[in-house]
Amino acid sequence: MAVVEPTLAVELEMLAAGASCVIGCDEVGRGALAGPVAVGVAVITADVGAFPVGLRDSKLLSEPRRELLAPLAAAWVRHSAVGLASAQEVDTVGIIAALGLAGKRALAHLHADGVDIVGGVVLLDGNDDWLNKALSTPLSVVTRIKADQDCASVSAASVIAKVHRDRLMIAADLSYPGYGWKGNKGYGSAEHMNAIGTLGASEHHRLTWLKN
Repeated sequence: MAVVEPTLAVELEMLAAGASCVIGCDEVGRGALAGPVAVGVAVITADVGAFPVGLRDSKLLSEPRRELLAPLAAAWVRHSAVGLASAQEVDTVGIIAALGLAGKRALAHLHADGVDIVGGVVLLDGNDDWLNKALSTPLSVVTRIKADQDCASVSAASVIAKVHRDRLMIAADLSYPGYGWKGNKGYGSAEHMNAIGTLGASEHHRLTWLKN
């Protein structure tokens, strides 16, 4: 299987068209049974340099490679942030609205850092603009299928968010042993499902997702 190499072609086209910055955006943890959903954002501007060697969509990287690349990706981009929505919020408002909450929180971090969000373009992985659904003032959002594989800013956001969320689940595994979160990161592995049957659900589980 050929290795998928991201580029900056899409981002540079957006910047040439007048965007003050491009904000790569991707989510992780959407399909997990436990833990938060996380949205990563990574900002690049027209003076961006070469992205780190080996940068890929987080799903195409091993855990050790992600750990190595996350700080390199964060150093490459102008700004980065991760927003979270808890398992309880997923249960309360549903996964799409929870993604919006997490994305809104990530953007709030960028705004606090002085990023020109209004003048920029958000490059969002997928084909659904769940981000603007959560915002009172719409932003310029461009959705792109497989942007996490094709666009370096989104790959960077993916890796940064994945490592951030993975570390949260590894820490949670220490407080709630038995579910195997250090390995499965809250996804529905056989070990995880068996543990839920034996131990019951924890406060980190999305209870609405466990109902038959």
